Amino acid sequence: MVADSRQTVALDVMGSDGGPQSAVDGGLHAAAAMPDTLNLVFVGQKERIEPLLDKAGPPPPNVSIVHASTEVPMHVAATDGIRLRDSSVAVGLKMVKENQADAFVSPGNTGAVMGSALLTLGRIKGVSRPAIVGIFPTSAGRPCIVLDVGANAECKPIHLSQFGVMGSVYSEVAFNVEAPRVGLISIGEERSKGNELVFSSLELLKNSGINFVGNVEGRDILSGTVDVAVTDGFTGNILLKFAESIKPMMVKAVKRQVQTNIFSRMGTMLLLPFLKRMRATFDYAESGGAPLLGVNGVVVICHGSSSARAISNAVQAAHAMARTRINSRIQDELTTNHFGRNHDIKTKSQDLRDRVVRPASGND
Repeated sequence: MVADSRQTVALDVMGSDGGPQSAVDGGLHAAAAMPDTLNLVFVGQKERIEPLLDKAGPPPPNVSIVHASTEVPMHVAATDGIRLRDSSVAVGLKMVKENQADAFVSPGNTGAVMGSALLTLGRIKGVSRPAIVGIFPTSAGRPCIVLDVGANAECKPIHLSQFGVMGSVYSEVAFNVEAPRVGLISIGEERSKGNELVFSSLELLKNSGINFVGNVEGRDILSGTVDVAVTDGFTGNILLKFAESIKPMMVKAVKRQVQTNIFSRMGTMLLLPFLKRMRATFDYAESGGAPLLGVNGVVVICHGSSSARAISNAVQAAHAMARTRINSRIQDELTTNHFGRNHDIKTKSQDLRDRVVRPASGND
């Protein structure tokens, strides 16, 4: 599939909180936006998908349906979801495994999607653990990606080192960042601060061949100090959930201030375009979904409550990942840098050492 100029994306429409409507609407939007490069396959129960397509009008020619008899409920444990062999998650991932699709997108049960992807697709050569990527806005205007944000609650230093390599490749491919600055999340910039995981991971990341700039703090993520921030899934998930709370908090705070007096309401009218842009900055729908890096196939996991816009953006992101062969690039980078086979060759990240914000080689 990937050799073709068109990319086929399998979209799970059954697993979301609100049913298949938003997934179908988002998929149709993506298919209409990329008529010449995208083949979209809705995966789920035909009897529920077809009426939604009929209601939306004649579907684009690049849209089709693959039937899956069951769905993975949100409330079930990941292990129970994996056992549902005829679910939309299982069918969609099998399509990727058998080269019938180049990517899989699901707003379904995160644990089931991740576990099924690992069992069905396996890992990229050289990857010990897959990682979920969170995309954070920054004041610098360029996103910062954080990984892991939930796949691995407990990690070893080798896992964080591999996350750094995978995140560096993803930042370069997805956001055109040359030699992305990679930081290790800790409780302080100094090398003397942190826990045993941080201390041991620091040494591995320094020798990984990527543009590692040392420890960073939580505040450095939204400030844009680094392009990639590495941490374990426990810490990363807390960061992700905190970031998701910023938008509703801002909306409520503005509404509360607007209601104080007429002058506040008048001022808000003037600031409305700016406020809308700020709201969009912290809207998860802009990134669409969270890529699962490290599995041997393109997988994007969406929120269970994803809107049609979020689904559309996730499909387009998955399409781009397949088109740019991101998994091959991750494997090449792991082989070249992480395993140290070409350490005698000066890498482009080393060429840029003098330009990083906080070099790891400096004295703290």
